[in-house]
Amino acid sequence: MAVLLIIAIIAISTLPFLHEQMAAREIDIIARRFIAHAQFARAQAFLIGAPVRITPLNGGLWEEGWVVKSVCNDRQAKADCSERHWISQGDLARVYFKGGGKQFIDPHTAKRGILFNPAGAAKTAQGGFVANRLILGHDRDFGLERQLILGSGGRWRICDPSKDSKACK
Repeated sequence: MAVLLIIAIIAISTLPFLHEQMAAREIDIIARRFIAHAQFARAQAFLIGAPVRITPLNGGLWEEGWVVKSVCNDRQAKADCSERHWISQGDLARVYFKGGGKQFIDPHTAKRGILFNPAGAAKTAQGGFVANRLILGHDRDFGLERQLILGSGGRWRICDPSKDSKACK
């Protein structure tokens, strides 16, 4: 009985740590998936020689999920362009996008999303560079956070403010 009691006490005491690790894993999976989809959007822009956008589903918030799709611009004739949807991500479980950062909102159009031009650069509607970040949180652990940062060279990184707060600025 004493052995079972000791095992039960150890199991109960490690449960919060286990929940924290599971939440960290879920948030890391969503962060890596978002970056993979953004890199796919950039590669498609190179490949097809036309703008490609990663944007929230239905033009809403990032929490609803996102979609990678081609973009018809004003210079293309309507007959020459058909929007294609490649990847869609919905149902983020308990992961959500926190406020903070600019959340890839184009200052000229006020639309959320990242537009990759045919050269693969992330640009605004007016041609300016988009260096920005998204901040992910988790319902299970409100202190848990990951920042997805797009640098000026097009390189993505995931920053954990609890471990490297200087690098997240």
